[in-house]
Amino acid sequence: MTASEGHPGSEAHPGSEAHPRVVVGVDGSPSSYAALRWAVRYARLVDGVVEAVHAWSTPTELSWSGLVIDPDFDLNNARERFAQGLDAVFGAGRPAELREHLVEGDPSEVLIRASQGADVLVVGRRGRGGFARAMLGSVSQRCAQHAACPVVVVHEERDPAG
Repeated sequence: MTASEGHPGSEAHPGSEAHPRVVVGVDGSPSSYAALRWAVRYARLVDGVVEAVHAWSTPTELSWSGLVIDPDFDLNNARERFAQGLDAVFGAGRPAELREHLVEGDPSEVLIRASQGADVLVVGRRGRGGFARAMLGSVSQRCAQHAACPVVVVHEERDPAG
């Protein structure tokens, strides 16, 4: 399955209207992979559709000649990172209920928009300390405060052996 580019929920998926929408943010972190696994398990329980959302942005560099931007390069990198992350979680056999969305923009804004019409939004928690969270903000915190649906925050899975 290929990743769609654009906003989650904007395309019609055959039969998805009758199924709960489970939106999950995937950023390549272990906690986002845990959130993705949780979202798939939950979607199977409620006969839902999982919309995995990877937000990306074009970094810019300032040079003497002005801004240097290569959005195609960044889009290709984002697409590759997203595919590698999904492969890391599922291998070659991705779940049938999984829809992939690659969306340009700020992660919290992208996920908050994706939460419109969703039944649940699932995000990972990186566990930054209080100072970093206060200075930088937290995607999971902003989603919990502003999403249009209930939000589940999933912590990184720990190895029970140690």
